[in-house]
Amino acid sequence: MTMATDEAPPATSKLKDERTSAIAALTQPKGDDLIGRSVTINRPREELFAYWRDFSNLPTFMDNVERIDVLSDTKSHWVVKAPAGKTVEWDAIITEEKPGALIAWTSAEGADVPNSGRIEFVDAAERGTIVRATIAYDPPVGVVGKVIAKLFQREPAIQARRDLRRFKQLMETGEVATAAWTQKQRDEENA
Repeated sequence: MTMATDEAPPATSKLKDERTSAIAALTQPKGDDLIGRSVTINRPREELFAYWRDFSNLPTFMDNVERIDVLSDTKSHWVVKAPAGKTVEWDAIITEEKPGALIAWTSAEGADVPNSGRIEFVDAAERGTIVRATIAYDPPVGVVGKVIAKLFQREPAIQARRDLRRFKQLMETGEVATAAWTQKQRDEENA
């Protein structure tokens, strides 16, 4: 008899103790709002980790990330779209790394959005790899900022779900599906 396991991140638990332990599992927790998302991708764990670990790749599937400047092996500067055409910025510091399995980070002091989290890559046998993201953050302007971010589709919980879906598309098919027209389609329509 095989035991069923829950592949969802502990951050998604409705039990307060499990959510609290998920925050505690972050190497240097910053933020009181906790989100967790996971996706299974039909690619080897090492390949997914290598793509993610090259932070310059992340804007290819993270829609709200304008750019990431790699400052050193353990430090990067993030510029992310916020509501009303604004941006937020922070430096992220890697606090733990297990090659092929885990990257944990925390924002440096003075971040526009204090945050911390971890991305885990777990073998899923013939199904590929389970990619789990756990993120703790403090929304700017507290609850009001969170509501505004949700209205503009810039809230981290929404972003994480969509970003993981795009990461899956990119890794499994080589491209991210979009409803946007290409320049060629626009030209054909206007002809």
